[in-house]
Amino acid sequence: MTHMSDNVKEVSQSLVEMTQLVMPNDTNPLGNLMGGNLMRWMDIAAGICAGRHCEAHVVTACVDHVSFERSIKLGEVVTLKAYATRAFNTSVEIFVEVFASNMKGGRSTKCNHAYFTFVAIDDESKRPIPIPAIEPTSMEEKQRFEAANRRREVRLIIAGRMEAKDAKEVKAYFANS
Repeated sequence: MTHMSDNVKEVSQSLVEMTQLVMPNDTNPLGNLMGGNLMRWMDIAAGICAGRHCEAHVVTACVDHVSFERSIKLGEVVTLKAYATRAFNTSVEIFVEVFASNMKGGRSTKCNHAYFTFVAIDDESKRPIPIPAIEPTSMEEKQRFEAANRRREVRLIIAGRMEAKDAKEVKAYFANS
């Protein structure tokens, strides 16, 4: 199997936009979308984005910085946007933003966001495989790209896979603050 590790892709090549309608069985007794249902939708959108970028099957490795800023009500339309922010050797970070609006499309409000990390898997060996790099083009994409190394170091420290003293990006960030 040939892998795409020498390729470079733009963020727009794997962008995912997914829409869901909040139905009664998606809500809690207060009439709000249950967080677990939203997380499932986010994982699906992020997984599609990661699979498109990697051109391979992917598995969720990590979810971090989940933020619930506004509750989403029964009957609202939820739009999820997933962007590849940075590729590492065999993993890719995906940023997911969640917006809610009424059925007529009005009053779209950002409600939630999170970062997901996926690992690309070879179909036959089920082992991680190299993936294409990301070429950010917009200023926002470049900012997310640059900050991804810091987020990755924090994830590795929390997982016990890196010592805080070895986190160069995190140290540099706080030294410049």
